[in-house]
Amino acid sequence: MAIIEVNGVRKTYAGRPVVDGVSLSVEEGEIFGILGPNGAGKTTTVECVEGLRIPDEGTVRVAGLDPVADHDGVTLLLGAQLQESELQPKMTVREALELYSAFYPNPADWRPLAERLGLHTRLTTRFARLSGGQKQRLSIALALVGSPRVVVLDELTTGLDPRARRDTWQLIEEVRDSGVTVVLVTHFMEEAQRLCDRVAVIDRGRVAALDTPSGLIARAGSSTAITFTPSEPLPDAELARLPGVASCENRNGRLVINGTDETVNAVISVLARLRITAHRLRVAEATLDDAFLDLTEHPGPAEERGLTERAA
Repeated sequence: MAIIEVNGVRKTYAGRPVVDGVSLSVEEGEIFGILGPNGAGKTTTVECVEGLRIPDEGTVRVAGLDPVADHDGVTLLLGAQLQESELQPKMTVREALELYSAFYPNPADWRPLAERLGLHTRLTTRFARLSGGQKQRLSIALALVGSPRVVVLDELTTGLDPRARRDTWQLIEEVRDSGVTVVLVTHFMEEAQRLCDRVAVIDRGRVAALDTPSGLIARAGSSTAITFTPSEPLPDAELARLPGVASCENRNGRLVINGTDETVNAVISVLARLRITAHRLRVAEATLDDAFLDLTEHPGPAEERGLTERAA
């Protein structure tokens, strides 16, 4: 059952459409990813969902409510971690968590949340003295403290070190398992592939593709790369007739074969039959990175100069 419905949303700045007819739905209880190049319209789209921007055309519904007309109702059920946010410089972490808790009728206990995000040792630290990563973690905590049904996380782990990023991923999985729907705007492909049930790729203000991460990888035609150095020359004819082979390249004696999972087994069988040893054999599975590059277009230099961060 869809908890978020976006239908034909358009938003224009200075005569340029940054969101150009976006339609998508988010099912209750899933982690839904939104990917796209800088300036593709990702943040503007989610800001329309949050009620922070008013669409020029189209409709948005969150649990059946209009984020603009029913702003107070949506605020109570939707938590948001913005791409950029600031608090009063002298406000401490504890004061921020207590303040935000007071906004909601049934807030979460912020203490275990602060500990889970590594903020429990910074409760008396003023916002201005927090590092960039600590500010990001506080922003996530403030998005979750209201016990929301839906949480929108824009660039969730930007500024976090690898360990903190992994810990945050685990927290988001726990949040989803508790029944909260998560909308995740990210440019980290590994993050989207690890966390998301479904992903919408937005390019130039439009939905270029919407599927599961594995479905996007398959639809984009991305392949599995098999790389090895044969102990003796391998006949080209043997490789050409293998199932799923898309290309084969000899790089100074090292073979690079692009194909499918089926191709991997076929290559190993041929090597065994011909009694050829594969030195330094590597098999690299296709990733969401590969699919993203296949699915998105890249604007020219003139267009890039006109992109603004607000349309990211």
